[in-house]
Amino acid sequence: MTAYMEPPSQIQFEDDRTGLSIETLRRALADNLFYVQGKYPEIATKNDFYMALAYTVRDRLLQRWLSTTRTYTQKHVKVVCYLSAEFLLGPHLANNLLSLGIYDQVRQAVEDSGLDLKELIEQEEEPGLGNGGLGRLAACYMESLSSLEIPAVGYGIRYEFGIFDQDIHDGWQVEITDKWLQWGNPWEIARPDVAMNVGFGGHTQGYGDEQGNYRVQWIPEQVVKGVAYDTPILGYKVNTANALRLWKAEAPESFDFQAFNMGDYYGAVNKKVVSENITKVLYPNDEQIQGKQLRLEQQYFFVSCSLQDMIRVHLLSHPTLDNFHEKFAAQLNDTHPAIGVAELMRLLIDLHHMDWDKAWHITQNTFAYTNHTLLPEALEKWSIGLFGTLLPRHLEIIFEINRRFLDDVRIKFNNDPGKVARMSLIDETGDRYVRMANLATVGSHAVNGVAALHSELLKKTVLHDFYEFSPEKFMNVTNGVTPRRWMVSSNPRLTQLICDRIGEHWINHLDDLRQLEAHVEDGNFREQWRQIKRAIKGDLATHIQRRTGITVNPDSMFDVQVKRIHEYKRQHLNALHIITLYNRIKRDPNVEITPRTFIFGGKAAPGYHMAKLIIKLITSIGDVVNRDPDVRDRLKVVFLPDYNVTFGQRVYPAAELSEQISTAGYEASGTGNMKFSMNGALTIGTLDGANVEIREEVGAENFFLFGMTAEEVLTLKRSGYNPWDYYHGNDELREVIDRIRSGGFSHGDGGLFQPLVEGLLNHDPFLLLPDYQSYIQWPRSS
Repeated sequence: MTAYMEPPSQIQFEDDRTGLSIETLRRALADNLFYVQGKYPEIATKNDFYMALAYTVRDRLLQRWLSTTRTYTQKHVKVVCYLSAEFLLGPHLANNLLSLGIYDQVRQAVEDSGLDLKELIEQEEEPGLGNGGLGRLAACYMESLSSLEIPAVGYGIRYEFGIFDQDIHDGWQVEITDKWLQWGNPWEIARPDVAMNVGFGGHTQGYGDEQGNYRVQWIPEQVVKGVAYDTPILGYKVNTANALRLWKAEAPESFDFQAFNMGDYYGAVNKKVVSENITKVLYPNDEQIQGKQLRLEQQYFFVSCSLQDMIRVHLLSHPTLDNFHEKFAAQLNDTHPAIGVAELMRLLIDLHHMDWDKAWHITQNTFAYTNHTLLPEALEKWSIGLFGTLLPRHLEIIFEINRRFLDDVRIKFNNDPGKVARMSLIDETGDRYVRMANLATVGSHAVNGVAALHSELLKKTVLHDFYEFSPEKFMNVTNGVTPRRWMVSSNPRLTQLICDRIGEHWINHLDDLRQLEAHVEDGNFREQWRQIKRAIKGDLATHIQRRTGITVNPDSMFDVQVKRIHEYKRQHLNALHIITLYNRIKRDPNVEITPRTFIFGGKAAPGYHMAKLIIKLITSIGDVVNRDPDVRDRLKVVFLPDYNVTFGQRVYPAAELSEQISTAGYEASGTGNMKFSMNGALTIGTLDGANVEIREEVGAENFFLFGMTAEEVLTLKRSGYNPWDYYHGNDELREVIDRIRSGGFSHGDGGLFQPLVEGLLNHDPFLLLPDYQSYIQWPRSS
């Protein structure tokens, strides 16, 4: 007897799974608490209630998600595959409530159940699966692709421990393990049936196939299993939900009974431990060779799993891979997934026995590459020794790609040895390295920068030779951020004010915000705007007091710089400005200075000592300035710990001045600048990254421009820049640096900040001293 099940769309589901009435939502919440969490209200924790609510909301997502998947499968659509080592998603609950359009109903149902929705939202553990702008861009792309109803899947790594949580002890950054999975993740669905084998190490051997063709077989030393975990990413008030598929590393056999029976208890589980290390933590410290190897393992692991999955899906509905590139568009988010070029070639040639030219055509037309950096030292490369040991077959393929490509380069450029050396996929200048940016550029049909300036500089600098070789590949795609997360979810009061005036269409069409210009002379509108900003600042002031113990005045100007801590982002230039103001107060305690609160936030890479020292300098300045009676609360300095998406949702809406002060030509785009701007902050910044385009949109009169241009930066460096000239030629600058070096912010210890001071005076690679005067001279400074 054959069992028959109707297609799910024809089944009359119990209303508790999909119903949206307040009573149904209350019943679903109680059912999930009892049947999923296994708790009754009297013994349930706040996390139990959060989990029950999350499952209630997820139930209402699943119908849209599965319907989306079915539609894509039935219509054989082309799918965007976004490959990224990072996805900095942020909390899911509030965003999903807004996207489903059920925030108010759920709030009422939760309140009727004796609970507080805000408290449950704050209970969610944020997935720390990204380090900064790169990962947040990936998350914004995924949400926007769903909102635009474009078929897409995101591919990445399910890190067990995400980017570290940050605390500040005695002014220094302290890294704490991010245990984001310790209480469970209700938004993901494990897919143990979707598992891929990934090899490492070993050797290759040639053989002849049945047709007499020469083939290569890779015999890996180690095999790791990648298991898929899917998270639905719902679009805003549409029925489309795309999938984020993250891979977890496991051992093919997690327990060796033979070793166990022989008394080797460690050996019995060793393969499990070694395999799972690959997805244990986001971006291991790669100062040591073991860290570098693990990082390369991570990159290859998720890329191989993803490409195998794409091929698996394709072959479900197509007899061959000949049209693979017509059904999948794989976007490489920086060079982390660039190994995909060699991996797709391996899969097509070695496993599916395709000839080289056809495989290369498919590969190039499948991949597109987004470059995120102009810093030559930040362009990823791997030593030949490490690469060949870990991925011997891929190194062979890269050598062959390189041989064929350089033959074309020699023809194009008349055998120019300089171009051949620069464009080679292998750096031969000293120890030999595989250049991943070169591999990504050669193996892709499109290459984009992430801001207009950045894309132009790419063509003129780090990828200049490749632009001359194939200019048709290069384009600009300026980064963006989703207003659903960064306005609707994080700034509901401002969102409501805007909707009251121009409707809701702007939420998916930001150009509509220009309609607000008709209200700029409306006194009532402006007063409402000011009241909202003041209330948000009050909320942030309360949070700052609770988190740091520092009392700030919400009526002062909130001057904010929150982003990853790096010398090129120049948080220490901001610090020099604060010391300048402080020195003016010490010279004349009655000097007129607009009261302002300087708010910093951001994480330094664990192995980046100078970035950690910048954090220590900022906190040390705050220790002095915040308790000096001469200041009389006109200046406050706050370093707010643990910068993440939740942090940003609190801070961006409260800012009045946005610090975007990187050295011109170094910031590829920036996305924090956009989040500040859309929440009404003015920008002080250089002509760097997307600042250029923001200034064009908001108008030069609404942008505090300072500093050298990218061209002027290059000219100064080429002319033989000497920082001491600026130190001796500017009295205020000299006074600022002398106060630091004399121990004025380190309890008299002149050595604490010596590396930072000496770096500025003897090297200053990011040109703080030449830009200092331009930066401090704005009327805002006095």
